[in-house]
Amino acid sequence: MIESETPGAVAARLTGCAVTGERPLSGTVTEVALDSGQLVIVKGDAAPGGLRAEAAGLRWLGNAGTVRVPAVRGLDERWLITDRVDTGPPSARAAVRFGRELAALHASGAPAFGAPPPGGHTEAYIGLAPMRNVPAADWPNWYAGQRVLPYLRSSVDAGTLEHAEAAVVERVCERLPELAGPAEPPARLHGDLWNGNVLWGADGHVRLIDPAAHGGHRETDLAMLRLFGCPYLAEVLDGYQQAAPLAPGWTDRVGLHQLFPLLVHVLLFGRGYAGQALSAARAALAG
Repeated sequence: MIESETPGAVAARLTGCAVTGERPLSGTVTEVALDSGQLVIVKGDAAPGGLRAEAAGLRWLGNAGTVRVPAVRGLDERWLITDRVDTGPPSARAAVRFGRELAALHASGAPAFGAPPPGGHTEAYIGLAPMRNVPAADWPNWYAGQRVLPYLRSSVDAGTLEHAEAAVVERVCERLPELAGPAEPPARLHGDLWNGNVLWGADGHVRLIDPAAHGGHRETDLAMLRLFGCPYLAEVLDGYQQAAPLAPGWTDRVGLHQLFPLLVHVLLFGRGYAGQALSAARAALAG
């Protein structure tokens, strides 16, 4: 790696193709045109291992042969290169197909709750927040210990949640075995399935990007998809239910599964998300 490399130079080095142009999309993401006519996305990241975890997640999801993901075209410690997705408008038909494909992705399974993708590491990321992948056989205890309490404690330590507020979330964790619903096998999760990571392809197929992939409960992906809104969400859920019906009472557990991403947002972005996290906790207790 050369510290002064441009994204175009990185693309040339890692793909072996000449570069004909580049266009910045954000501070760390650049679209690069190769002499083959292909467009790729070059993403930089200073976090140790972050891009390797992302690449491992993309490959793991892609290997399931269900929901499509951009192919990985190049990777080193600081850079990740993937295919650019040609996007188009969302549609009800694509949403139903996406729901069915997402159900098939989840059903492709994982070795354990918290299992990282092959080639992934224990220390991974969800967005900019560290996320540990420590395999376990029991979902309620794993979810409490690895996906809720670490972010809750860090938020309290940072002063973004008060101790009395944290006590509400702690009660959810104490009651998780009874609140979790019927036991399910570990699902192959995208892990950060908010609307911004769902790309509606011009060819009518959805692609998923930026995974925080791991073994988990399938309702967590669906709850995250619902959290920040998704076009044609009702159709996505219809397609999912057609392929793999959810356990009774799943709508009552949405708040439970949203606790994880909301506490990540509290930690990263402050008290603006504290109210939502507490509402999700109270909804879980009420459900």
